[in-house]
Amino acid sequence: MITAPRPLPHRFLRSAHTVATVMLTFLLTIATAACFPSTAGDDVPAYAAATRDDPRFENAFRHEFADVDGVRMHYVTGGSGTPVVLIHGWPQTWYGWWPVMPELAKHHTVYAVDLPGLGDSTGSPAGYDKATLARYVHTLIADRLGVRDARVIGHDFGAAVAFQYASQFSDDTARLGYLDLPLPGPAIDAPTYRSLSWHIAFHSQRRVPEAVVGDDVREYLALFYPQVSFGGTAFGGTSDRSPFTGAEINEYARTYSRPKVLSGGFELYRALDKDVRDTVAAAPIRVPALLMTAQGQLNAIRGTVAPRMTDIVRAVDVPNAGHWLVEENPQFVAAELLRFLDG
Repeated sequence: MITAPRPLPHRFLRSAHTVATVMLTFLLTIATAACFPSTAGDDVPAYAAATRDDPRFENAFRHEFADVDGVRMHYVTGGSGTPVVLIHGWPQTWYGWWPVMPELAKHHTVYAVDLPGLGDSTGSPAGYDKATLARYVHTLIADRLGVRDARVIGHDFGAAVAFQYASQFSDDTARLGYLDLPLPGPAIDAPTYRSLSWHIAFHSQRRVPEAVVGDDVREYLALFYPQVSFGGTAFGGTSDRSPFTGAEINEYARTYSRPKVLSGGFELYRALDKDVRDTVAAAPIRVPALLMTAQGQLNAIRGTVAPRMTDIVRAVDVPNAGHWLVEENPQFVAAELLRFLDG
């Protein structure tokens, strides 16, 4: 004989609902912690989580902030000696320089900046063209920090910012390091530049990349990094190997998951037309310069920068490295930088 089950008491239902809610919250917390470092329950701010408990950082470096024309700029500094300014590209932050910073800091005072509107810098800059960003960096370095003899090193779009820094403020620039970016300008106009890769054309569209990437920032970055790595599809290969660890991807996703930062990163691409005009109008750079590129890309990139940089004292491609020079061959990059900076 089968009898109908008796209805459960309301008190029991409420208890079951409470337990289910608590368990769901617990599981979501675990899932979130797996993707992004949590600093709950301690005094470590989110921007410091990536290097917490790293003795190389704790013994030599510190996080700092400075207000620059309505933007609160974040930078990491450490070491001693002549000043070196490190400028990141997309989709990275100051943390992209971390693999070589301890070595550089043995001989130099290092300033690794988060560009305005990116990383842990907050506020909206007047523009994301590289000439405007260079003025923010210069105000931070020269005016706020009093550094008038900077060795300015940039990678990716950060290289274009470094170029503009040296062009606009040559008296405050001792040396220029230019890492792996075709320079938008007289040798390559904006339409041609956008045709170099699918991602340049895609990121240049208004609102479209934000809508497509949406809440999947970490997945998008994790898929993108291998494409422009050594042997990746951007270089005609088939490798899907990423030079970034899961923790490194988490750190970049932490910042680019903020909608304003994500849009700011894409604005770097949307500024290409103005970047070309600014490069054409820029004063040629006469300070000693170092050019480093991905393996096999030296001649192509040198062709875009040589007309505007008149004193390239050393030009090398990085063995076994795609676009991510610092991550893919940090020992080589550090040695070349030190050789150049100490020269």
